[in-house]
Amino acid sequence: MMTPHSGRLERWLGKERLEQIGQSTRGWYWKPIPLLDVPGAVAVSGDGDFVGTFDRGGYYSAADALEDALLQEAKHWRARHDRLTFMAGFTSISDALARASGGNGQMRKFNKVGSTGVVGATSSMWRSGLQPPAGATPGAAPGGTAFTNASTGALGQANPVSGTLHLVGADVSANVVNNSLLLYDLIFGCNKTMNSTATEAVTGVPTRYQNGTATADDYIGGNFLFIQVGGTALAATAHNWTVCLYLDQASASSTLPSLVGNSAGIVDRLDHPVQQWFAPLESGDVGIKALTQMQASALVATGVIWFMIGHPLGFMAFPVINSLFPFDWLTNRNQAPRVFDNACLAFLEPLKPATGAATYTGAVWLTSAA
Repeated sequence: MMTPHSGRLERWLGKERLEQIGQSTRGWYWKPIPLLDVPGAVAVSGDGDFVGTFDRGGYYSAADALEDALLQEAKHWRARHDRLTFMAGFTSISDALARASGGNGQMRKFNKVGSTGVVGATSSMWRSGLQPPAGATPGAAPGGTAFTNASTGALGQANPVSGTLHLVGADVSANVVNNSLLLYDLIFGCNKTMNSTATEAVTGVPTRYQNGTATADDYIGGNFLFIQVGGTALAATAHNWTVCLYLDQASASSTLPSLVGNSAGIVDRLDHPVQQWFAPLESGDVGIKALTQMQASALVATGVIWFMIGHPLGFMAFPVINSLFPFDWLTNRNQAPRVFDNACLAFLEPLKPATGAATYTGAVWLTSAA
């Protein structure tokens, strides 16, 4: 794969933001994750390197480009076409326009107010409101919950009448700088019984990304596990997550490497070490088909823990603060992520650079391709 010019990327996104995104994927076990807001087809790999094509950043940054775009917007707004013409993943531009004008486009707004975090740690936005409302608590073991677009907290996009749905654009603002969002499909969750060191079976299974064929769009590869503190902080007890079992991409039973939790972990923080938003897998594994067993190493008297499985769609980094940043993926045809029927779209804040609560406001645009 091609390597984008590092100086151009740094000029476009800023050195600190680029370093944070690169650090967030260290140890990632599947294919590179797209940077949804970078023009071209740039993605970040498991060693923190960037791959793909990028022809911006020669003279100015993303903030400069936004300022220029806004000036052009003010000058030509009367002649501008409908925002639903921001398309990607189609046979041609005319095909994208025809699909949008034919009623195949949709927009979903969101306003997420996060919680206080920890520097270098990852926070979940699943419990955050206001729009959509705070996400539903996953079911208790053994059944858990297979989340869908109808679950409380999901963005709630409609399934296409025909064809396949793709994420094709967004308009998002953030009231912080250097933070990032990971947009992902939340496919399963299970509420862990606390104050117990017994093994606890999980029998519920996800309903998306269950294909064992590596070339399939819904391949298990890339499914990741994270352990989230729910609405009640954990007691001040040192603990690890040990002897947790899962089915890998070949449907074989595997053991999750022991993961160190956080004494007195705060709400919405992932109960992982800093600099980690996904649980490492056994060597050679590239995804989790299903979770089959949970266990804690110590009695944690109080708190709520959710084991969650997701599939990443892409990172969003914010080059400007308190400005609506438009993402146009019309020309990035190999980058528009597939959004499967019933997908539960949600957000994580990977590796927060500051402790403050952040607010993200905007909309995502989706269109079905024939």
